[in-house]
Amino acid sequence: MPYLLLFAVPWLFFPTTSAWAIDREKLIEPFFSTVMVRAYRTDGGLGYGSGIVVASDKVLTNCHVLRESGKPWISRGEDVYHVQSVQADVWHDLCLLHTDPLPFKPVTLGSSNALKKGEQVIAIGHSNGVAAPLISAGNVKSLYALDDAHIIRSSARFALGASGSGLYNEAGELIGINTFKTLGRQAYYYALPIEWLKQVEMRQPQTRFPLIGQTLWEATEQSRLYFLMIAMPEIQQNWPALLQVASQWTAAEPDNSEAWYELGYAQEQLKQAQAAEVSYQHALTLDPQNTDAMFRLGLLAAQQGNQAEAQAMEQSLSRISEKLAMELRKATACSSDCPATPAQPTSASP
Repeated sequence: MPYLLLFAVPWLFFPTTSAWAIDREKLIEPFFSTVMVRAYRTDGGLGYGSGIVVASDKVLTNCHVLRESGKPWISRGEDVYHVQSVQADVWHDLCLLHTDPLPFKPVTLGSSNALKKGEQVIAIGHSNGVAAPLISAGNVKSLYALDDAHIIRSSARFALGASGSGLYNEAGELIGINTFKTLGRQAYYYALPIEWLKQVEMRQPQTRFPLIGQTLWEATEQSRLYFLMIAMPEIQQNWPALLQVASQWTAAEPDNSEAWYELGYAQEQLKQAQAAEVSYQHALTLDPQNTDAMFRLGLLAAQQGNQAEAQAMEQSLSRISEKLAMELRKATACSSDCPATPAQPTSASP
């Protein structure tokens, strides 16, 4: 897919406001367990990405970091650690590097399957060759079920050089590997689920580089990853295109709540309010925790003068996230000079 890029790390800041509930102490170990993966490319240039120490002699990273390179090595500051072999799952874009013994404590593994929309997350990794890991704070925006886990879209930003950096939950547990993003300032950021590490550990170790093969996020048309296909139409506000892809998605995956939400969102933007309401309700039937669908239903109800329904959606949201309920309350109380389409909530798409 031409709209997606490779990277290598967050560039942002450590959260300082009280709105962030993440315990900074729990991020110290992940910070010091983040390393750089370096290798000379076949053209002679020096390539790099990020990696995460998951065992005393193992580093997890993205396979595409090793695609056009010779044998890699691990570095932290001026210290260098040799790579002996790699277990590679190129399609899922996860590679486990076997290294010299490392003086870093392995991170604690979490689960993408336990995440909820709106949950706070932190990305930690290297950016553009910067020696010290940098930190980016954000929220879970969407979760896409795939191969017994969930690909994570979050607002924890990362820049070129971030491939293989870690995404952590509030407890400081590794839940995903930051891997790809869309183009543009309003980019969508995706992390692969840590559950896929188990599949990588079953692969036969190899010593030949560079690695060859296409990843699932690059082969969008072949693998029919609809959640990637809707990204650019949504970002570019190309509502007819979004409607077309979302319609294909619901037809291919009729039990997918996210697909019905995206269909509803396209319909809403095309002024098809009644159809949008039906799609949002179906999304909520499939997933009673779909806060995006609740939020949009609350807005539609308010716009139609149905305050009772709007309040019902607000109450449903408050049982999941008081912050989202407050955002809906504010949006539904908006005066007539507000935009026709209110901004999405913090944990909603887009």
